[in-house]
Amino acid sequence: MKDFKKYYTLPATPDEVYLALTNPLTLELWTGEEAEMSTEPGSEFSLWGGSICGRNLAFEPDKKIVQQWYFEGESDNSIVTIKLHPGKNNTTSVELRHTNIPNKEYDDFASGWDEYYFGALQNFFSND
Repeated sequence: MKDFKKYYTLPATPDEVYLALTNPLTLELWTGEEAEMSTEPGSEFSLWGGSICGRNLAFEPDKKIVQQWYFEGESDNSIVTIKLHPGKNNTTSVELRHTNIPNKEYDDFASGWDEYYFGALQNFFSND
């Protein structure tokens, strides 16, 4: 199992980024896929039409999201923590930490965070 940690800068305010990560309609706009999401701790979520599933653990509006991501056949919890920090000129510094990624999945998830998750968010906010 491996951990992934990276910082991203998005051209949007923390409240805009938080909304994009937690509102199912906004999620569908920037992912282009069906999404199920709630900000209720303990609720299940599904992104990219079910490609990513898990449980929402904790929320701090406009500041922090903590989720457990499911990997089939793995008993260790894979925890995703996204922290949002206000930056200069209405930007957001995003601190991402994803723990317990199965070794065989690590490269796909590392590139997925860059390209499909935060890359897509970057494009979404840049095209506003």
